[in-house]
Parts: sequence; C-alpha cells; structure tokens
Amino acid sequence: MDLLVVEDEPKTAAALREGLEFEGYRVKLAATGDEAYRLGSATAFDLIVLDVMLPGRSGLDVLESLRQGGIRSPVLLLTARDAVEDRVAGLDRGADDYLTKPFAFSELLARIRALLRRGWEGPVLTLTHSDLHMDLVTRQTKRAGKSIDLTTKEFEVLEFLLRHPGQIVSRGMLAAVWDDPARVTSLDNVIDVHIVRLRKKIDQGHTVRLIHTVRGAGFVLSCDDPHVNLKEIHR
Repeated sequence: MDLLVVEDEPKTAAALREGLEFEGYRVKLAATGDEAYRLGSATAFDLIVLDVMLPGRSGLDVLESLRQGGIRSPVLLLTARDAVEDRVAGLDRGADDYLTKPFAFSELLARIRALLRRGWEGPVLTLTHSDLHMDLVTRQTKRAGKSIDLTTKEFEVLEFLLRHPGQIVSRGMLAAVWDDPARVTSLDNVIDVHIVRLRKKIDQGHTVRLIHTVRGAGFVLSCDDPHVNLKEIHR
C-alpha cells in the first residue's frame, strides 16, 4: 500500500514514516500544501494522511483541490482543532475520516486500516478530453482514433494535464512528474521542451489545438482559447 503523509513538522513526519514503513506501508512525505497537491495529483496513493495546518496552502484547500481534480484516494485528516465545526468543514470538503492531535500511533494505524478496508473507487484507468484518449493500463494514447507514440516522460506530462483539464498547470506542478527532490537545477527548460514535443505530437494536423501556453502561468489542456477565459476572469 502506498501512503502520502503530509506533515510540516520534520520530527513528527520522520516518526510517522518510520512507524508506517515498519508496518509494511510505502510512504512518501510532503511538508507543504503545494507539495502535497503536486504529489497527490501525480500519483494514485492508496491513502493520504493530511495535516490541516500547513505552511502556505492549508490542508483543507489541498483536499478540496484534489477532489475537484478527480482524486478519490481516502483522506485521513490530522487536526489540532477539536471543534465540531472544524471537523464538519473537513468532512464537507471530502475527507473520509479525521484524527485529533495529539493521537496514539496505534489509533492512527487503526483508522488507516479501517479506511483501506472500506475500499475506494480506485485509480482512473482511462483519461479522455475531446478526441484525445489515454489508456493508463496499456499506456496507449490516441487522438481521433490515431495512435500517438510518446516517451515515458511525455506520457506522464500529458497524463498530468489530462487529470486537470481546463486548469492552468504551472511548471512547478509539472515538476512532480520528475519526482527528484535532490535536483538543484531548474526543470523549467526540460518541461518546456517536453511541452513543445507534446504539442507537435498531439496538435499537429488538427484544427483544434488542445495544449495551450498561458504566458507567465503555465499550460492548459483545453478545446478553447484559455486567454479568452482569463480575460473574463480579470474583468
């Protein structure tokens, strides 16, 4: 089972990782809301343990964005707030359960086991937008019924865009595809090269372009011109 644990306190995060890995889980850590969203969007985790209080983007905002993006992994919220309205807010945004800090590790394990026993819808196996179709099992991509040959990274970048149709996807979000926290150089140029290659393979020969660049913001997978929609938003 693959778990994403989102906790900004380093000692707590390390202790949770050690304990969960001892129990046989594979654990990925995230320390900020933005990192949690990038990882949660790019990988189909069996369960997400999500702290509510995070630097920058809150856990509740991350949860809401993940649910809006079609991510259905069970989410266990960790919260220091025990007020009824706080628990209700978390459940209303898509949480499956919550645990109030401080908690016993044995209770955390019991909550995780219970959520995993319930099961969930599982990861999406196919992604479609307009006449673009991606099969995540066979890793085949087609547009208008014609097969498109993609490299591994091109496939993963396109998958990320397909999971967020109509939304601006920044270069920082796409960096999760490379999943290399030790990297010190920027991935911006690498990402741009992959987008150029994808645009040629996906859009060349088609009247309707699907992959658009939004200057200074990122990229959008859409049948419509995103610049028109941005003008409407900023009026």
